Amino acid sequence: MVREISAGGVVVRRQRGSWWAAVIELPAPRSANPAKSPKAVKVASKPVLCLPKGLVDAGEKPLEAALREVREETGVSGELVAKLADSKYVYQRSWGDGERVFKIVSFYLLRYGGGRINSITPEMRVEVARARWIKLDEAPKALVYGGEKQIARRAIEYLQSHPELGKQ
Repeated sequence: MVREISAGGVVVRRQRGSWWAAVIELPAPRSANPAKSPKAVKVASKPVLCLPKGLVDAGEKPLEAALREVREETGVSGELVAKLADSKYVYQRSWGDGERVFKIVSFYLLRYGGGRINSITPEMRVEVARARWIKLDEAPKALVYGGEKQIARRAIEYLQSHPELGKQ
């Protein structure tokens, strides 16, 4: 079984009395886009929302990868608050060799440091349809993957147990 090591972040900012988190929306599957395929059936579905994350490059530390991926996929930068957890799971590649992969994703709680949400390169649009802010307390329901829902809950718990972060 192949192993993959990735890292990502829950970037938060305090606005209008609430914590908000940066999330990404994945592009719609090609088959759901009638402009690309005249025979495609348009499927009404809600957007697939995820936390920004990606592979740790050779020689890169997981935190460095998380900060890079957040910047590339959302357009915003973050500053480390705490490591939240490692999410571990197995998936089967839907491309190429179809091999099973054991994946570990290290997630970090990051405080918004600057940048404009959704200000990403055209090349990144292959991976990210758009990036946006959602209320952090809505993230466990809005995110699509179970492990990421749990990470969002941990971010909420961390911020609740550290109220001083909301006053900075």
